[in-house]
Amino acid sequence: MKGWLKLAALSAACGAAPSLHAPLTVRPGIEVLLSDSIQLVRGKGVGLLSNLAGVDARGVSDVDRLLQSGTRLLALFSPEHGFRGEAAPGAPVASTRDSATGLPIYSLYGESREPTDAMLSGIAVLLVDLPDVGARYFTYLSKTIDVMRAAARHRIPVVLLDRPNPIGGAVQGNVLDTVFRSAVGILPMPMRPGMTLGELARLANADLQLGAELHVIPAAGWRREQTLLETGLPFVPPSPNLKQPESLFHYPGTCLFEATALSVGRGSDAPFSQIGAPWLDPDRVIGALPPLPGVRFRPVRFTPVKPGDDKYPGREVRGIRLELTDPARYDPTAVAVTLLSVIHGLYPDSLGVHPARFDRLAGDSSLRLSILAGTPPATIVAGWAPARDGWQRHREFALLYR
Repeated sequence: MKGWLKLAALSAACGAAPSLHAPLTVRPGIEVLLSDSIQLVRGKGVGLLSNLAGVDARGVSDVDRLLQSGTRLLALFSPEHGFRGEAAPGAPVASTRDSATGLPIYSLYGESREPTDAMLSGIAVLLVDLPDVGARYFTYLSKTIDVMRAAARHRIPVVLLDRPNPIGGAVQGNVLDTVFRSAVGILPMPMRPGMTLGELARLANADLQLGAELHVIPAAGWRREQTLLETGLPFVPPSPNLKQPESLFHYPGTCLFEATALSVGRGSDAPFSQIGAPWLDPDRVIGALPPLPGVRFRPVRFTPVKPGDDKYPGREVRGIRLELTDPARYDPTAVAVTLLSVIHGLYPDSLGVHPARFDRLAGDSSLRLSILAGTPPATIVAGWAPARDGWQRHREFALLYR
Protein backbone atom coordinates (compact mmCIF):
# COMPACT_ATOMS: atom_id res chain seq x y z
CA MET A 1 0.00 0.00 0.00
CA LYS A 2 2.97 2.36 0.22
CA GLY A 3 2.67 3.34 -3.44
CA TRP A 4 -1.00 4.25 -3.04
CA LEU A 5 -0.36 6.22 0.14
CA LYS A 6 2.21 8.25 -1.72
CA LEU A 7 -0.14 8.73 -4.65
CA ALA A 8 -2.96 9.83 -2.36
CA ALA A 9 -0.75 12.33 -0.58
CA LEU A 10 0.43 13.84 -3.83
CA SER A 11 -3.04 13.98 -5.37
CA ALA A 12 -3.90 16.98 -3.22
CA ALA A 13 -1.65 19.02 -5.47
CA CYS A 14 -3.17 17.79 -8.73
CA GLY A 15 -2.96 20.28 -11.54
CA ALA A 16 -0.25 22.33 -9.88
CA ALA A 17 3.47 22.18 -10.48
CA PRO A 18 5.38 20.25 -7.82
CA SER A 19 7.09 22.07 -5.01
CA LEU A 20 10.30 23.82 -5.91
CA HIS A 21 11.91 21.78 -3.14
CA ALA A 22 10.60 18.39 -4.37
CA PRO A 23 13.25 16.11 -5.87
CA LEU A 24 12.46 15.81 -9.57
CA THR A 25 14.21 12.66 -10.75
CA VAL A 26 11.97 12.23 -13.82
CA ARG A 27 12.20 14.66 -16.73
CA PRO A 28 9.61 14.65 -19.53
CA GLY A 29 10.74 14.49 -23.14
CA ILE A 30 10.41 18.24 -23.72
CA GLU A 31 13.14 18.89 -21.13
CA VAL A 32 15.39 16.17 -22.50
CA LEU A 33 14.99 17.56 -26.02
CA LEU A 34 15.97 21.09 -25.01
CA SER A 35 18.89 20.02 -22.81
CA ASP A 36 20.32 17.03 -24.67
CA SER A 37 18.92 16.81 -28.22
CA ILE A 38 18.35 20.37 -29.35
CA GLN A 39 20.16 19.62 -32.62
CA LEU A 40 17.00 17.84 -33.79
CA VAL A 41 15.15 21.17 -34.03
CA ARG A 42 17.82 23.88 -34.09
CA GLY A 43 17.41 26.19 -37.09
CA LYS A 44 14.46 24.21 -38.50
CA GLY A 45 10.82 25.06 -39.02
CA VAL A 46 8.92 23.14 -36.33
CA GLY A 47 5.31 22.02 -35.92
CA LEU A 48 3.97 20.78 -32.57
CA LEU A 49 1.10 18.35 -31.97
CA SER A 50 0.10 18.79 -28.33
CA ASN A 51 -2.48 20.25 -25.96
CA LEU A 52 -2.67 21.97 -22.58
CA ALA A 53 -1.05 18.96 -20.88
CA GLY A 54 2.15 19.40 -22.91
CA VAL A 55 4.19 20.93 -20.08
CA ASP A 56 7.57 20.54 -18.45
CA ALA A 57 8.23 19.34 -14.89
CA ARG A 58 7.30 22.78 -13.49
CA GLY A 59 4.10 23.09 -15.46
CA VAL A 60 5.51 25.47 -18.11
CA SER A 61 3.99 24.82 -21.54
CA ASP A 62 5.96 23.28 -24.39
CA VAL A 63 5.07 26.30 -26.51
CA ASP A 64 6.70 28.69 -24.05
CA ARG A 65 9.73 26.43 -23.57
CA LEU A 66 10.28 26.07 -27.31
CA LEU A 67 9.90 29.78 -28.03
CA GLN A 68 12.19 30.69 -25.12
CA SER A 69 14.84 28.35 -26.55
CA GLY A 70 14.78 30.13 -29.90
CA THR A 71 13.12 27.23 -31.71
CA ARG A 72 11.39 28.29 -34.96
CA LEU A 73 7.91 27.13 -33.98
CA LEU A 74 5.69 27.70 -37.02
CA ALA A 75 2.44 25.88 -36.26
CA LEU A 76 0.49 24.03 -33.59
CA PHE A 77 -1.67 20.95 -34.18
CA SER A 78 -4.43 19.75 -31.87
CA PRO A 79 -5.99 16.30 -31.24
CA GLU A 80 -9.45 15.38 -29.89
CA HIS A 81 -10.67 17.94 -27.31
CA GLY A 82 -8.64 20.71 -28.99
CA PHE A 83 -5.43 22.44 -27.98
CA ARG A 84 -7.02 23.74 -24.76
CA GLY A 85 -8.54 20.35 -23.91
CA GLU A 86 -12.05 21.76 -23.56
CA ALA A 87 -14.04 20.27 -26.44
CA ALA A 88 -16.53 17.48 -25.71
CA PRO A 89 -15.60 13.88 -26.58
CA GLY A 90 -16.05 13.22 -30.28
CA ALA A 91 -16.94 16.86 -31.00
CA PRO A 92 -15.35 18.32 -34.16
CA VAL A 93 -12.82 21.04 -33.38
CA ALA A 94 -12.21 23.99 -35.69
CA SER A 95 -8.79 25.34 -36.58
CA THR A 96 -7.99 28.68 -35.00
CA ARG A 97 -5.10 30.92 -34.00
CA ASP A 98 -3.36 31.07 -30.64
CA SER A 99 -4.11 34.45 -29.09
CA ALA A 100 -0.91 34.51 -27.04
CA THR A 101 1.61 33.69 -29.79
CA GLY A 102 -0.30 34.29 -33.02
CA LEU A 103 0.58 30.78 -34.18
CA PRO A 104 -1.99 28.87 -36.22
CA ILE A 105 -3.61 25.96 -34.39
CA TYR A 106 -4.55 23.37 -36.98
CA SER A 107 -7.22 20.98 -35.74
CA LEU A 108 -6.68 17.34 -36.62
CA TYR A 109 -10.07 16.46 -35.17
CA GLY A 110 -12.39 18.27 -37.54
CA GLU A 111 -12.35 18.66 -41.31
CA SER A 112 -8.83 17.19 -41.42
CA ARG A 113 -7.65 14.11 -39.55
CA GLU A 114 -4.09 14.37 -40.87
CA PRO A 115 -1.91 17.41 -41.54
CA THR A 116 -2.50 18.68 -45.08
CA ASP A 117 0.13 19.94 -47.52
CA ALA A 118 -0.79 23.54 -46.67
CA MET A 119 -0.50 22.89 -42.92
CA LEU A 120 2.96 21.42 -43.38
CA SER A 121 4.30 24.27 -45.49
CA GLY A 122 7.72 25.30 -44.18
CA ILE A 123 7.81 22.59 -41.51
CA ALA A 124 10.97 20.48 -41.39
CA VAL A 125 10.33 18.67 -38.07
CA LEU A 126 7.11 17.58 -36.38
CA LEU A 127 7.12 17.34 -32.59
CA VAL A 128 4.51 15.25 -30.76
CA ASP A 129 3.85 15.69 -27.04
CA LEU A 130 0.51 14.21 -26.04
CA PRO A 131 -0.54 12.97 -22.57
CA ASP A 132 -1.58 9.38 -23.15
CA VAL A 133 -3.64 7.85 -20.32
CA GLY A 134 -2.54 4.21 -20.41
CA ALA A 135 -5.70 2.78 -22.01
CA ARG A 136 -6.33 1.46 -25.51
CA TYR A 137 -9.50 3.52 -26.02
CA PHE A 138 -7.86 6.95 -25.85
CA THR A 139 -7.51 8.51 -29.31
CA TYR A 140 -4.09 10.14 -28.93
CA LEU A 141 -2.23 7.10 -30.25
CA SER A 142 -4.36 7.00 -33.40
CA LYS A 143 -3.78 10.74 -33.85
CA THR A 144 -0.03 10.22 -33.46
CA ILE A 145 -0.25 7.55 -36.14
CA ASP A 146 -2.13 9.95 -38.44
CA VAL A 147 0.68 12.48 -38.06
CA MET A 148 3.38 9.85 -38.59
CA ARG A 149 1.66 8.67 -41.76
CA ALA A 150 1.46 12.19 -43.19
CA ALA A 151 5.03 12.94 -42.12
CA ALA A 152 6.28 9.81 -43.87
CA ARG A 153 4.64 10.92 -47.13
CA HIS A 154 6.36 14.31 -46.87
CA ARG A 155 9.65 12.87 -45.57
CA ILE A 156 9.41 15.00 -42.43
CA PRO A 157 11.00 13.53 -39.29
CA VAL A 158 8.74 13.03 -36.26
CA VAL A 159 10.23 13.67 -32.82
CA LEU A 160 8.01 12.29 -30.08
CA LEU A 161 8.57 13.83 -26.65
CA ASP A 162 7.74 10.94 -24.36
CA ARG A 163 6.03 11.01 -20.97
CA PRO A 164 5.54 8.39 -18.25
CA ASN A 165 2.58 6.09 -18.52
CA PRO A 166 0.46 7.77 -15.82
CA ILE A 167 -0.90 4.50 -14.43
CA GLY A 168 2.31 2.50 -14.59
CA GLY A 169 3.34 -0.58 -16.51
CA ALA A 170 0.73 -3.25 -15.70
CA VAL A 171 -0.58 -5.10 -18.76
CA GLN A 172 -4.25 -6.10 -18.44
CA GLY A 173 -7.36 -6.83 -20.46
CA ASN A 174 -8.00 -8.53 -23.77
CA VAL A 175 -6.09 -8.05 -27.02
CA LEU A 176 -7.99 -6.27 -29.78
CA ASP A 177 -9.00 -8.26 -32.86
CA THR A 178 -7.93 -6.21 -35.88
CA VAL A 179 -11.38 -6.74 -37.44
CA PHE A 180 -12.51 -4.16 -34.87
CA ARG A 181 -9.72 -1.66 -35.53
CA SER A 182 -10.81 1.97 -35.06
CA ALA A 183 -9.63 5.27 -33.61
CA VAL A 184 -10.38 3.87 -30.13
CA GLY A 185 -8.41 0.71 -30.85
CA ILE A 186 -5.82 1.15 -33.57
CA LEU A 187 -3.38 -1.64 -32.65
CA PRO A 188 -3.96 -5.27 -31.59
CA MET A 189 -2.95 -4.58 -27.99
CA PRO A 190 -4.54 -5.06 -24.55
CA MET A 191 -6.99 -2.62 -22.98
CA ARG A 192 -4.18 -1.58 -20.65
CA PRO A 193 -0.92 -1.99 -22.59
CA GLY A 194 1.50 -0.76 -19.92
CA MET A 195 3.54 1.23 -22.46
CA THR A 196 4.22 4.90 -23.08
CA LEU A 197 3.04 6.76 -26.15
CA GLY A 198 6.61 6.78 -27.46
CA GLU A 199 6.86 3.02 -27.17
CA LEU A 200 3.46 2.54 -28.80
CA ALA A 201 4.51 4.84 -31.65
CA ARG A 202 7.60 2.66 -32.20
CA LEU A 203 5.37 -0.42 -32.21
CA ALA A 204 2.91 1.17 -34.64
CA ASN A 205 5.63 2.39 -36.99
CA ALA A 206 6.82 -1.20 -37.38
CA ASP A 207 3.54 -3.12 -37.24
CA LEU A 208 1.63 -0.76 -39.54
CA GLN A 209 4.64 -0.21 -41.80
CA LEU A 210 4.22 3.56 -41.61
CA GLY A 211 7.75 4.27 -42.77
CA ALA A 212 8.09 7.35 -40.57
CA GLU A 213 11.48 8.69 -39.52
CA LEU A 214 10.64 8.50 -35.84
CA HIS A 215 12.82 9.74 -33.00
CA VAL A 216 11.50 9.12 -29.48
CA ILE A 217 12.98 11.33 -26.77
CA PRO A 218 12.50 9.23 -23.61
CA ALA A 219 11.29 10.55 -20.28
CA ALA A 220 14.56 10.51 -18.34
CA GLY A 221 14.61 8.67 -15.05
CA TRP A 222 11.22 6.97 -15.33
CA ARG A 223 10.76 3.35 -14.25
CA ARG A 224 7.89 1.39 -15.72
CA GLU A 225 6.18 0.62 -12.41
CA GLN A 226 5.97 4.29 -11.43
CA THR A 227 2.67 6.12 -11.67
CA LEU A 228 2.65 9.74 -12.76
CA LEU A 229 2.13 11.10 -9.27
CA GLU A 230 5.03 9.04 -7.96
CA THR A 231 7.30 10.88 -10.39
CA GLY A 232 6.59 14.34 -8.93
CA LEU A 233 5.48 15.58 -12.36
CA PRO A 234 2.34 17.74 -12.48
CA PHE A 235 -1.01 16.24 -13.39
CA VAL A 236 -2.91 18.18 -16.05
CA PRO A 237 -6.29 16.65 -17.01
CA PRO A 238 -5.81 15.17 -20.50
CA SER A 239 -9.50 15.57 -21.37
CA PRO A 240 -12.61 17.20 -19.85
CA ASN A 241 -13.82 13.94 -18.29
CA LEU A 242 -10.58 12.65 -16.83
CA LYS A 243 -10.36 15.19 -14.06
CA GLN A 244 -8.48 13.36 -11.32
CA PRO A 245 -5.47 11.03 -11.40
CA GLU A 246 -7.56 8.23 -9.88
CA SER A 247 -9.99 8.31 -12.80
CA LEU A 248 -7.16 7.23 -15.11
CA PHE A 249 -6.80 3.97 -13.15
CA HIS A 250 -10.51 3.16 -13.55
CA TYR A 251 -10.79 4.27 -17.17
CA PRO A 252 -9.39 1.06 -18.79
CA GLY A 253 -12.42 -0.73 -17.31
CA THR A 254 -15.23 1.76 -16.82
CA CYS A 255 -14.94 3.05 -20.39
CA LEU A 256 -16.77 -0.12 -21.46
CA PHE A 257 -19.90 1.19 -19.73
CA GLU A 258 -20.06 3.94 -22.37
CA ALA A 259 -21.73 1.37 -24.62
CA THR A 260 -24.41 0.41 -22.08
CA ALA A 261 -27.45 2.05 -20.48
CA LEU A 262 -25.36 3.04 -17.46
CA SER A 263 -23.80 6.46 -17.01
CA VAL A 264 -20.04 6.65 -16.50
CA GLY A 265 -20.42 9.88 -14.56
CA ARG A 266 -19.85 12.35 -17.38
CA GLY A 267 -21.14 15.70 -16.21
CA SER A 268 -20.56 14.76 -12.56
CA ASP A 269 -17.73 15.35 -10.11
CA ALA A 270 -16.09 11.96 -10.79
CA PRO A 271 -16.36 10.79 -14.41
CA PHE A 272 -15.15 7.23 -14.98
CA SER A 273 -14.79 6.69 -11.23
CA GLN A 274 -18.49 5.91 -10.88
CA ILE A 275 -21.20 4.19 -12.88
CA GLY A 276 -24.94 4.11 -12.39
CA ALA A 277 -28.50 4.55 -13.62
CA PRO A 278 -31.76 5.79 -12.06
CA TRP A 279 -33.05 2.22 -11.85
CA LEU A 280 -29.94 0.71 -10.24
CA ASP A 281 -29.88 -0.55 -6.64
CA PRO A 282 -26.22 0.00 -5.70
CA ASP A 283 -26.38 -1.97 -2.45
CA ARG A 284 -27.83 -4.95 -4.27
CA VAL A 285 -25.04 -4.90 -6.87
CA ILE A 286 -22.26 -4.35 -4.33
CA GLY A 287 -23.62 -7.18 -2.20
CA ALA A 288 -23.43 -9.55 -5.17
CA LEU A 289 -19.82 -8.74 -6.08
CA PRO A 290 -17.06 -11.24 -5.23
CA PRO A 291 -13.90 -10.00 -3.49
CA LEU A 292 -11.91 -7.86 -5.92
CA PRO A 293 -8.39 -6.72 -4.98
CA GLY A 294 -7.22 -3.13 -5.08
CA VAL A 295 -10.60 -1.43 -5.07
CA ARG A 296 -13.61 -0.85 -2.85
CA PHE A 297 -17.15 0.15 -3.73
CA ARG A 298 -19.70 2.40 -2.10
CA PRO A 299 -23.19 3.53 -3.10
CA VAL A 300 -23.45 7.08 -4.35
CA ARG A 301 -25.99 9.42 -5.91
CA PHE A 302 -25.08 11.96 -8.57
CA THR A 303 -26.93 14.19 -11.02
CA PRO A 304 -25.11 14.60 -14.35
CA VAL A 305 -25.38 17.93 -16.10
CA LYS A 306 -25.43 18.82 -19.78
CA PRO A 307 -23.45 18.74 -21.99
CA GLY A 308 -21.32 16.25 -20.09
CA ASP A 309 -23.79 13.36 -19.92
CA ASP A 310 -25.81 12.07 -22.85
CA LYS A 311 -27.82 9.46 -20.91
CA TYR A 312 -29.37 10.98 -17.78
CA PRO A 313 -28.71 14.74 -17.81
CA GLY A 314 -30.49 16.47 -14.95
CA ARG A 315 -31.71 13.20 -13.43
CA GLU A 316 -30.53 11.73 -10.17
CA VAL A 317 -28.48 8.61 -10.79
CA ARG A 318 -28.09 5.84 -8.26
CA GLY A 319 -24.55 4.70 -8.68
CA ILE A 320 -21.48 2.86 -7.49
CA ARG A 321 -18.29 4.75 -6.76
CA LEU A 322 -15.04 2.88 -7.34
CA GLU A 323 -12.30 3.82 -4.89
CA LEU A 324 -8.75 2.72 -5.55
CA THR A 325 -7.04 1.15 -2.53
CA ASP A 326 -3.98 -0.54 -4.04
CA PRO A 327 -2.92 0.23 -7.64
CA ALA A 328 -0.41 -2.64 -7.65
CA ARG A 329 -3.21 -5.21 -7.19
CA TYR A 330 -5.97 -3.48 -9.13
CA ASP A 331 -7.17 -4.79 -12.49
CA PRO A 332 -9.80 -2.34 -13.80
CA THR A 333 -10.58 -4.53 -16.80
CA ALA A 334 -11.45 -7.55 -14.63
CA VAL A 335 -13.46 -5.32 -12.27
CA ALA A 336 -15.46 -3.88 -15.18
CA VAL A 337 -16.26 -7.33 -16.55
CA THR A 338 -17.38 -8.45 -13.08
CA LEU A 339 -19.61 -5.39 -12.66
CA LEU A 340 -21.11 -5.84 -16.12
CA SER A 341 -21.78 -9.52 -15.45
CA VAL A 342 -23.35 -8.94 -12.03
CA ILE A 343 -25.53 -6.08 -13.27
CA HIS A 344 -26.66 -8.14 -16.25
CA GLY A 345 -27.50 -11.03 -13.92
CA LEU A 346 -29.58 -8.78 -11.67
CA TYR A 347 -31.11 -6.64 -14.44
CA PRO A 348 -31.10 -8.80 -17.60
CA ASP A 349 -33.41 -6.45 -19.48
CA SER A 350 -31.77 -3.17 -18.44
CA LEU A 351 -28.03 -3.34 -19.14
CA GLY A 352 -28.73 -1.98 -22.62
CA VAL A 353 -25.53 -3.05 -24.37
CA HIS A 354 -25.15 -1.37 -27.78
CA PRO A 355 -23.57 -4.21 -29.81
CA ALA A 356 -21.55 -2.29 -32.41
CA ARG A 357 -20.33 0.37 -29.99
CA PHE A 358 -19.51 -2.14 -27.24
CA ASP A 359 -17.59 -4.40 -29.63
CA ARG A 360 -15.62 -1.43 -30.93
CA LEU A 361 -14.50 -0.57 -27.39
CA ALA A 362 -14.03 -4.18 -26.33
CA GLY A 363 -12.00 -4.93 -29.44
CA ASP A 364 -13.99 -8.06 -30.23
CA SER A 365 -17.51 -9.48 -30.00
CA SER A 366 -16.73 -12.36 -27.67
CA LEU A 367 -16.70 -10.21 -24.51
CA ARG A 368 -20.23 -8.95 -25.13
CA LEU A 369 -21.52 -12.40 -26.06
CA SER A 370 -19.87 -14.01 -23.03
CA ILE A 371 -21.35 -11.47 -20.60
CA LEU A 372 -24.83 -11.81 -22.08
CA ALA A 373 -24.51 -15.62 -22.00
CA GLY A 374 -23.74 -15.56 -18.29
CA THR A 375 -20.16 -16.81 -18.55
CA PRO A 376 -18.42 -16.37 -15.17
CA PRO A 377 -16.24 -13.24 -15.17
CA ALA A 378 -13.20 -15.17 -13.94
CA THR A 379 -13.51 -17.50 -16.93
CA ILE A 380 -13.74 -14.56 -19.34
CA VAL A 381 -10.69 -12.85 -17.88
CA ALA A 382 -8.62 -16.06 -17.75
CA GLY A 383 -9.28 -16.60 -21.44
CA TRP A 384 -7.45 -13.38 -22.31
CA ALA A 385 -4.07 -14.55 -21.02
CA PRO A 386 -2.63 -16.49 -24.01
CA ALA A 387 -3.11 -13.67 -26.54
CA ARG A 388 -1.87 -11.09 -24.05
CA ASP A 389 1.25 -13.13 -23.27
CA GLY A 390 2.01 -13.45 -26.99
CA TRP A 391 1.57 -9.71 -27.48
CA GLN A 392 3.94 -8.95 -24.60
CA ARG A 393 6.63 -11.04 -26.28
CA HIS A 394 6.02 -9.26 -29.57
CA ARG A 395 6.29 -5.75 -28.11
CA GLU A 396 9.79 -6.26 -26.66
CA PHE A 397 11.58 -4.51 -29.53
CA ALA A 398 9.63 -1.29 -28.91
CA LEU A 399 10.29 -0.95 -25.16
CA LEU A 400 12.46 1.89 -23.86
CA TYR A 401 12.20 1.64 -20.06
CA ARG A 402 13.03 -0.84 -17.35
